[in-house]
Amino acid sequence: MAELFLELLSEEIPARMQARAADDFQRLVCDGLKAAGLTFTGARAFATPRRLALVVDGLPAARADVSEERRGPRVGAPDQAVQGFLKATGLASLDQAEKRDTGKGEFWFAVISRKGGPTADALPGIVEAAMKALPWPKSMKWGSGTMTWVRPLHAIVALFDGKVLQGEIAPGGKMAPVRFGDTTRGHRFLSKGDIQVTGFADYVAKLRAAHVILDPAERKQIIRDGAGRLCTDAGVTLRPDEALLDEVAGLVEWPVPLLGTIDAQFMGVPPEVLIVSMKTHQRYFATTTKGAALANRFVVVANNVARDGGATIVDGNERVLRARLSDAKFFWDQDRKVRLEERLPVLKDIVFHARLGSQADRVTRIEILADKLARFVPGADKADQRAQAILAAHLCKADLVSGMVGEFPELQGVMGRYYALEEKLPAPIADAIGDHYAPAGPNDRCPSAPLSIVVALADKLDTLTSFWAIGEKPTGSRDPFALRRAALGIIRIVVENRLRLPLKSFFQADDLMAFFADRLKVQMREKGVRHDVVDAVLALGGEDDLVRLLARVEAVQSFLGTEAGRNLLTAYGRAANIVRAEEKKDKTLAAQVAGAPQAALLEQAEEKAVAAALAELERGVKPALQREDFAGAMKAFAGLRGPIDAFFEKVTVNVTDKPDLRLNRLKLLNQIRATMDSVADFSRIEG
Repeated sequence: MAELFLELLSEEIPARMQARAADDFQRLVCDGLKAAGLTFTGARAFATPRRLALVVDGLPAARADVSEERRGPRVGAPDQAVQGFLKATGLASLDQAEKRDTGKGEFWFAVISRKGGPTADALPGIVEAAMKALPWPKSMKWGSGTMTWVRPLHAIVALFDGKVLQGEIAPGGKMAPVRFGDTTRGHRFLSKGDIQVTGFADYVAKLRAAHVILDPAERKQIIRDGAGRLCTDAGVTLRPDEALLDEVAGLVEWPVPLLGTIDAQFMGVPPEVLIVSMKTHQRYFATTTKGAALANRFVVVANNVARDGGATIVDGNERVLRARLSDAKFFWDQDRKVRLEERLPVLKDIVFHARLGSQADRVTRIEILADKLARFVPGADKADQRAQAILAAHLCKADLVSGMVGEFPELQGVMGRYYALEEKLPAPIADAIGDHYAPAGPNDRCPSAPLSIVVALADKLDTLTSFWAIGEKPTGSRDPFALRRAALGIIRIVVENRLRLPLKSFFQADDLMAFFADRLKVQMREKGVRHDVVDAVLALGGEDDLVRLLARVEAVQSFLGTEAGRNLLTAYGRAANIVRAEEKKDKTLAAQVAGAPQAALLEQAEEKAVAAALAELERGVKPALQREDFAGAMKAFAGLRGPIDAFFEKVTVNVTDKPDLRLNRLKLLNQIRATMDSVADFSRIEG
């Protein structure tokens, strides 16, 4: 068995593209190997700022002869089907195919034979095809070439069993081809000259000696450990930021964490501003004090080894940061000179959507919703509290026209909260302004204060109902206005705060409630709730109180997890199937079996026992459902199991010679179905 090793060396690849590119390159090469009939034991891909590398283990030195049969269209099939078959199999005509009787008719068969040969002969084409098929989000041409690639390509290492593959990639134009070879280069600044390699292990070792850490996971760990040690020595804590760590690991091949200091004059600026400025502009890591406040230290990751221990690098980064934070401080100082209320007229000039008006129009809609929603939120439902909720909604978009949010759009809402506090507005109002975009994602904090809940719900409900009204609904993977995220945000706010909110009173379209139901199913499935149970409860219809709905779902799922529940579900299925089968034969039967069976026609003890159990159940289930004791309602169902089991063992339903008796027994079975379906549509439960 042999090893295939590939490296594509280029100018710097954007950090956000590296991991996906490595995965895609591995997938494309491996797919090509499989298509060529080549087996292998494993494959691993790596990325650094300047290179993609792939090693495939366990390839055979030579390919065996293979023969494959493919069945084509039926003899006499249309010419279009025949031509498609010939093209797919590479046959020139049906003379090269075989006609066989399969027992289900005569079909054409193609026997495709592939000659084996040295694996090395097949690899250059596979590598070239994979390179050209790499789906870069953005690519470019360079020089006079016509080939597109993420960045100018410098060299290709292509080794099989330690030997260079014969192949090349032609950039086009007047540019010379990039031939497959066995030489690469190390760190751009810390190494010189070409590096000749004989295989993957040799490559990794020589790259490390040339100041390149190939594995992104190792680079991340070096950054994490090095930064942690620096912070510990300085008495601060590194602020976790996995997204930034991923990005920085994609910017350096030899990571060297260093600790800098934020100038004291900037520590009065809101910490979110400092964090975003350092992260967005400079890719610095923030640190915190023991009390979790922002510390005046930051971590910068150099891609170099400095002779002075990094003092010059730190000094340069501190100077750059001072310039950046000077701008931020300027915006902070200037913005506070204008009250939020005074900014509102400018919102009339900002288009929210061509068919939905300006941001000022949107604020008006959010205010109306906030007033309506506040009545359902304890702590925001009294007149003075509703007035505060309306005021928070009135001001929630004012910071969009501030200098700070213009520079850092990700701080919208956050800055509004700070400006509100500067104006001495009540803290609940300021917090509601700051929280109204939350939760922005599944891991984001969910608002819990009454006013924050109201304004956050109003913002998301306006987004949903407004875009729904103009027909801008999500389709497939397309959701340009993030309506799925808005729906999930509403669900989280309602469920986590246990709000008794009648959603239908805010929706004007039935399909919007159905959209909500789909989002709810997705969220519940992620939490381990059975999708069929959610379907069964939703199928009852008319339920728009998510807290009540989920309580019912939880009760049904818990009951079905018991032996009694599973047995009763089986009994329900038998009863429902019998009634359903008879209804198919007689379309008028559905109306006839509705209602309770006649007591006088209950002949056998077993059917009388079922009728008695159902009557007892009715007396217990209805009050339990009314007081939302769904667990109690399900527990009451357990008493049906014994009588129903005995009924199916002893009673014949379809007594053909006694139509009245048959109909009465079908009524009894239908009553079992209807009673159980009052809690959930059990026909949707998978057995």
